Amino acid sequence: MEKYQALFEPLTIKRLTLKNRVIMPPMGTNFANQDGTFNEQHYSYYEQRAKGGTGLITLENICIDYPLGTNGTTQLRMDKDQFIPGLWQFNERMHAYGAATSVQINHAGASAYQPRLQGVQAVSSSDIPSKTGNPVPRPLKKSEIEQIVQNYAAGALRAQKAGFDCVEIHAGHSYLISQFLSPIYNKRTDEFGGTLENRTRFARMVIQAVRQAVGPFFPISLRVSADELLPNGNTLDDTIKMLSYIAEDVDILNVSAALNDNLQYQIDKMNLKDGWRSYMAKAVKNKFPEKVIVTSGNIRSPQRAEEILLNGDADLLAIGRGLIAEPNWVNKVANGQEYLLRKCISCNIGCADHRISKSRPIRCTVNPDLYYEETYKKSPVTKPMKMVVIGGGTAGLEAAASAAEIGVDVTLYEEKGYLGGLAHEISRFPDKQRINDFVTYLTRRVEQLSNLTVHLNHRFTLEDLNEKPDLIVNTTGAKPLLPPIVGLHEELAKSNRQVFSIFDLLGDMKKFNDFDGKEVVVIGGGAVGLDVVEYYAENGAKKVHIVEMVDQLGKDLDIITKLGMMEIIHDYNVDVHTSTKLMEVQKNCFIVEKAEGERLKLPFDLGFICLGMRADAPLLSDLTDYTQKNNITLLNIGDSKVARRIMEGTKEARDVVKTIKNLETQRKTMHATYV
Repeated sequence: MEKYQALFEPLTIKRLTLKNRVIMPPMGTNFANQDGTFNEQHYSYYEQRAKGGTGLITLENICIDYPLGTNGTTQLRMDKDQFIPGLWQFNERMHAYGAATSVQINHAGASAYQPRLQGVQAVSSSDIPSKTGNPVPRPLKKSEIEQIVQNYAAGALRAQKAGFDCVEIHAGHSYLISQFLSPIYNKRTDEFGGTLENRTRFARMVIQAVRQAVGPFFPISLRVSADELLPNGNTLDDTIKMLSYIAEDVDILNVSAALNDNLQYQIDKMNLKDGWRSYMAKAVKNKFPEKVIVTSGNIRSPQRAEEILLNGDADLLAIGRGLIAEPNWVNKVANGQEYLLRKCISCNIGCADHRISKSRPIRCTVNPDLYYEETYKKSPVTKPMKMVVIGGGTAGLEAAASAAEIGVDVTLYEEKGYLGGLAHEISRFPDKQRINDFVTYLTRRVEQLSNLTVHLNHRFTLEDLNEKPDLIVNTTGAKPLLPPIVGLHEELAKSNRQVFSIFDLLGDMKKFNDFDGKEVVVIGGGAVGLDVVEYYAENGAKKVHIVEMVDQLGKDLDIITKLGMMEIIHDYNVDVHTSTKLMEVQKNCFIVEKAEGERLKLPFDLGFICLGMRADAPLLSDLTDYTQKNNITLLNIGDSKVARRIMEGTKEARDVVKTIKNLETQRKTMHATYV
């Protein structure tokens, strides 16, 4: 704690004192019940973050005007007093760990969740959708605006009654107040549109009504998109001017950025630097030094967090996805265990994409249990048990560590000289370096466990089973998919060649760092192909082309990464061929066929085959025979089961603990039967 004094310095806001400078910002979860109430898992999710030392927990955005204001597949509600008891219980549970609480009250406006509207048109400042392709909303009448203002005030009062220490008004991210503030959405010609003063009128009315409802001593926070980062949108200077109209009754300014159409700067894409948004917070702080300023944006390391505070950029640090990944972020830093931080890798798959694109409850690539964290460690095995893990990728490491942490004697074999598998290799791309943070965490965790032995540079064979284990876990990963296309395998077999697989590139990137004048063609528009495009486009290749068999690039990418990749495609003028199939591979040319039958020649200096990955489990048949003959349990998990994302392998790896507990139960049953 002495190392990061600014991070752990208390902060008093009116009658509220925060024990440190880390806050959990509001993040949708899709955990709530369909009726807008909590369930036990939902409570426990937040409880882990409070228990982990977070100074202020902000409950995810909550509906104060149902159904027109609703947002998301499931959303907590606070539009009636009947929801106060559940919210009171939330606060009791957070306060028990010394965490202060806030709640974000919000009206979605044109961003409303359409199925809940049941055919009723969404509302907004004007008739501009809040996202390209979304349904057209209708402009609110003045009487409706006044009613919504009262709904905000009523919601804030309920928050106070429910025991919250603070309330946050959401005025950014393409929600209703943002739809009035932003010239992108607000085309009104009455007193709520046009000038900065008029566009801030609705926000001003809301803030004043909330202040009147909660009184002078209850902290109010306002979240804004300080720079909308879109053409014709509000700039940072515009927002600072607007805040002069609305900030008087606000105690905290939560400085965020972006709108729906550039979500990759709101829910930060992977390659944005730690705390990249802090310059916006500093500009707001300079103009409003009397306000408490919050910043956010890929803040992962305590060093960067401390630097932001010492520089005076902000007073509070919103660590969102970082606390999904690591609920104990604060306590680990305070206790000198920052080397064991499970840092968010900003992949945005389980948190953003699950919720926004797939209407699923959120999950996390690096944290397999958001609800109960390390509860599994409280039930160690009661009798000796041995486990062998084949493969030291992320799934293998998680499985090995989780089993060892409950007392299993684990031996892991990895044929390469390093751990992390494909995750470590993909992180060699400059824009994917964060992925290796997960490998680093897993490796350090493994190193702490005396009952876990790792053999590197060791290709496992059945002869390694000198002592019969109770459980074998196969996690041998995946390899590139290389179909029988004319000329492909012949070209890849040549020593002096211009055609490569992704593993050729990742295996020795120094051989591929000559970009000037290079014409590059990438076959495959999925995640791996787009990573190659990103690498060459950003580093100055003469021209980059990409070929994809289906009708769109990045079909299976998460929404944030896809937006970021499409930005690169546009900014670097990448030549895109969708609905196009690779027919033949020549020395320095791909022959491709368009959907309508037209064939094209795509010459290149460097050609990359990125047609995806396939499971690689060469020992599975032998392992199956061996384990069946010897009554040993065999699990095949991760990419060696089906080539997927890291997240699925991490979850399956933690589930190995359940298999171990089942085995122990079976043993006890057999012993009882025998006795």
